Amino acid sequence: MPRRGRLGAFGALAGSGALRRVVGGYALFVLTEYSVWIAMLVYAYSRGGATIAGVVALAQLVPAALLAPVFAALADRRSPVVLLAGGYLVQAAAMGATAVAVAAGVPLAAYAAAVVASTAVTATRPAQSTLIPSLAVTPDELTAANVVVSWVEAAGTAIAGALTGVLIWAGGVAVVFAVCAALGAAAALLVVRIRVPALAAPEEHAPPVVAGLTASVHLAAGQPRLRLMLALLTAEAAVVGALDLLFVILAVTVLGRPQAWAAYLNSVYGVGAILAAPVSMLLVGRRLGAPILGAALLLSGALAAGLGLGGTVALLTVVGASRALLDVASRSLLQRSVPAQSLGQVFGLLEGLTMAGFAIGAVLVPVLVHLGSSRLALLGVAAVLPLAAAAGGRALFSLDTQAPVPVVQIALLRSIPLFAELPAPAVEGLAAALTPAELPAGAILIRQGEEGSGYYAIAAGQLDVIQDGRFVRRCGRGEGVGEIALLRDVPRTATVTAHTDATVYKLAREPFLTAVLGHAATQRQAHGIAEARLAADAARGSDSPAAGTAGPG
Repeated sequence: MPRRGRLGAFGALAGSGALRRVVGGYALFVLTEYSVWIAMLVYAYSRGGATIAGVVALAQLVPAALLAPVFAALADRRSPVVLLAGGYLVQAAAMGATAVAVAAGVPLAAYAAAVVASTAVTATRPAQSTLIPSLAVTPDELTAANVVVSWVEAAGTAIAGALTGVLIWAGGVAVVFAVCAALGAAAALLVVRIRVPALAAPEEHAPPVVAGLTASVHLAAGQPRLRLMLALLTAEAAVVGALDLLFVILAVTVLGRPQAWAAYLNSVYGVGAILAAPVSMLLVGRRLGAPILGAALLLSGALAAGLGLGGTVALLTVVGASRALLDVASRSLLQRSVPAQSLGQVFGLLEGLTMAGFAIGAVLVPVLVHLGSSRLALLGVAAVLPLAAAAGGRALFSLDTQAPVPVVQIALLRSIPLFAELPAPAVEGLAAALTPAELPAGAILIRQGEEGSGYYAIAAGQLDVIQDGRFVRRCGRGEGVGEIALLRDVPRTATVTAHTDATVYKLAREPFLTAVLGHAATQRQAHGIAEARLAADAARGSDSPAAGTAGPG
């Protein structure tokens, strides 16, 4: 993809208020997620040492791993905004309850509330992974959005440690939870007013959640590529889960430094993820199989290398950067590859596997230290990703050679009332037939009197509908133009021009008519929309000789 096109995708993100609110809410979420995790481990350690801290960590991770796929199934049944905003609100309430319990000196209540908060955390990433394709305009903008989210997570990781330290120093652990509760509530306010439909088609008799989860597991089990991506991301989570303890081992045992150096090494890791930003921009518009493999091997190689202080700092920077690139590339490829009606459930399955990976990593390090030494622990963690890659076999070399699922286009069609009731396979077929077009302001998309060759779904920008020189209406994303000429088999009834720079997707006459006329509910919807527009235009221009024929088609 040309450099200009990649930068254009990032520029489009800056111009999308909805995407800015999603990213802003996620930035607050990342701060709270890492801050309360650190604060709870500090609190548990102060109450009962490493044993209690480990038990509390597992108590937070196990329910989250089990319930994440169940929560994420909601992202396919209704708008993902419901799950995202609801998850933020539950996290805020649970963190507030933890603050009260810590301040009151009731540790069991604090642990229980922290478990609720960590379980609610699992709603965030599946909901966001379903929501972002609904707001992106093009597949490249989808990857750009994931890159920006990765930057936010990297910066949040680096900032959260410092924020937590300052808050604990200023007022104690309870203050950390109180501040994070306020941040969680603010995140909910940022996203709650976003309006997008569900990616899956509404069904009169939706299958039970368990059946949906079983279907997503079968989907993953039956596709080597999808199975490998989930395995790599789970292995990545195990490495991340091991890093907290590895930082302590590196600082104290390997480097012979004070315990405070564990925090410094964690900051270096976060800085590495931030430094990966310029490289991650190159992922937009490119195949992702090679970056995924390269990042996985680089991450493992950096962990396995044994050097002095300077070398360790440099290699941990590489670890942070590699982990960020692996995460962006893998999640983007999942969004491109998973059928839209299963997107939320597959990412829910991934969230559960991620939490399980964190737990495995937290247990793996002390087991390896007990069996051998600190060096064995480093080598063992470094071997996790290569082993997961090796398990994938030949599928590793063809991660993205198949045609990607047009998830951005599917989300666009789902947002248009005309296609809202089409079954998922039909929508996916239409999405695959869409062709994009960029319109500069003032360009003519449809000219009145010409033969209608297709329907246009508006992805970004605003278009003006003009009939006989008279302004009729202005339309934008979530609307379409051109259906009247196709449905009535008449010449175009109006001229449509770009009021601003715009992006549209064209659907040719044949697939449009096949889909609309072949589905009874959609056919009624289409004719109802056409009649309503013609009637409204006739009412606006009843004194016009062409009254009754105006419309965006």
